[in-house]
Amino acid sequence: MAAANAHYYATRDPLGTGGDFTTAPEISQMFGELIGLWAADLWDRAARPDAAWVECGPGRGTLTADALRAAAKAGFTPPVHFVETSPVLRAEQAKRVSDATWHDDVTTLPEGQPLIVVANEFFDALPIRQLVRAGGGWAERYVACQDTLFLPITAKAVPGEIIPERLRDAAPGSIIETSPASVAIFRALSRRIASQGGAILTIDYGYEGPAIGDTLQAVRGHAFANPFEHPGENDLTAHVDFATLAAAAAKEGAVPSPVVGQGALLRALGIDARAAALARATPARADAIAADRDRLVDAMGDLFKALTVTAPGWPQPAGFAA
Repeated sequence: MAAANAHYYATRDPLGTGGDFTTAPEISQMFGELIGLWAADLWDRAARPDAAWVECGPGRGTLTADALRAAAKAGFTPPVHFVETSPVLRAEQAKRVSDATWHDDVTTLPEGQPLIVVANEFFDALPIRQLVRAGGGWAERYVACQDTLFLPITAKAVPGEIIPERLRDAAPGSIIETSPASVAIFRALSRRIASQGGAILTIDYGYEGPAIGDTLQAVRGHAFANPFEHPGENDLTAHVDFATLAAAAAKEGAVPSPVVGQGALLRALGIDARAAALARATPARADAIAADRDRLVDAMGDLFKALTVTAPGWPQPAGFAA
């Protein structure tokens, strides 16, 4: 999965009608604007520190461009740092945020200052491991290659003790997913936040696990595809376990929030008022603006979830109940 996605993102811009999928920032400017105002509000209530803006997996840079345009009206104009390895997407990002600093991974992010980190549809593309209930125990699922055909196989047995107790007796064929890469990155970011100040906001489709389920999927041309066919030519993703990320943050001394749905978060941040204002300003687009709002809040609102992590002593972020 890591190798396939590394090739996939390095060789194309996958977004928009001509690509394979569309993310929330590309649906409407409202998404990025509200995230920017969320960050500006948090920065203001934290006594306006000298903070930096970080986006992990920034796509075309649309979210950051919209967010900083809105945040600037509240006085928040931070330096921008992008965590991005794709040369194709870096070029797109530079068109929208020309003064950004790019990083291959989170280890080179600025030290000594608070970080406001945003990760929208970032962790879902990181590699997962799958454990399958086979016979009387559990085994790891591998990918085998036969001629030019890739297929999943049940391979290496794993100790039952590593399976959450309430899931150990699941039915044969049941699958549990883990993402060590996601946990490692989230712990590294949380460690920075705990020591430097700031916050992380991550939004993605996911669940509060651990849980039974095979969520590995591939998308190509805005339709589902077989994840084991054409490796490197499809977008491979898996649902994010927000409970595991929150626990990882807590281990590093950061303060995780409750998990909320994307729809509830956007409503709390004022998407209805923003949609009404945009409709008044551009009456010819009123129906399209309403449709975008409904897509972000209703169609995506429950499947997509949001988690924040803050430094100890920082204010509670808007949209997340204590």
